[in-house]
Order: sequence, then C-alpha cells, then structure tokens
Amino acid sequence: MSEASANPDRVIVLVRGHRYEDFTEGKVFVHPQRKTVLEGDNALFTTLTMHYNPLYLDRERAKAAGEPDIVVNPLLVFNLVFGLTVEDLSEGGGPFLGIEQLEYGVRVHAGDTLRASSTVISARRSNKHEHYGIVMWETEGINQNNELVIRYRRSNLVRRG
Repeated sequence: MSEASANPDRVIVLVRGHRYEDFTEGKVFVHPQRKTVLEGDNALFTTLTMHYNPLYLDRERAKAAGEPDIVVNPLLVFNLVFGLTVEDLSEGGGPFLGIEQLEYGVRVHAGDTLRASSTVISARRSNKHEHYGIVMWETEGINQNNELVIRYRRSNLVRRG
C-alpha cells in the first residue's frame, strides 16, 4: 500500500494547463510540440472520415493535378495544429466555444513537419459563468519552410484562479 493511499490527506493533485489569469491580450505561446505528418496519418484519417478526394489518396492523380505528392487532408491539418495547442491553451479545462476566420495557406504533403504558435486576441470575464473567463486566441500553423499552412481563431471558456 502506498503512502498516499494509506493517508489520503497526502494526495498531491497536479493542476494542468493555464488559467484565465495567464492569458493577457497580446501574449504569444510558441507551442513546443511539433508533428511530422506521415502518409499513413493522412490515409487513415481520410478513410475514417470518408473524405474520398483523390488528391488525398491517389499519388498519380495528385501529380496529374500539379501536386508534388499526395495532399494531406486539410481537416487533418486543422486537427493536428489544434492538437499542438491544447497543452498550452485549453488543457486546464473549460468548454470549447468555437472556431472562426479559418484560412488555409500552402498545402501540406506527407513528410512536412508542422508547428504552431498562438496569440491571445482577447480575454474577458464571463457574464454567465462566475468561475470562468472567455479567451480567444489566433493560432498559426507553420511548416518546416516557415510557410503558413493554417490560421484560425478559437475561443474557450477558461477556469479562473
């Protein structure tokens, strides 16, 4: 039996993520995680989401359309970049409120490595939820060539203090 289970008063609770007070307007988060997109990632995601665009699954069709290789499904690009931001922005908990101003830049191909940074656009206390604030970030996903692959704004309720 561990000391913590023998004495519940000694249990240590680790709080993950940031709180509302950490999100001041203009603050930039350079997210430490990166992701190299694999061809298998794209094939699995595209097949599971039944998004059968030939540019995402057929190398010869993609090349015939002027692409250097299979194009990574843009919805996968969005999900990967979003996922890179979670630890810094929303892991502390609070409901996701939405995405706006989503735009794609250069296309992503298998083998590209994505990274992300997010800037706090606004932060205000919630009128409806006493223990939460509403934070909006603008996130940019960048490839290994420092080219913009995606930009969007998202907002969450974020727990205060």
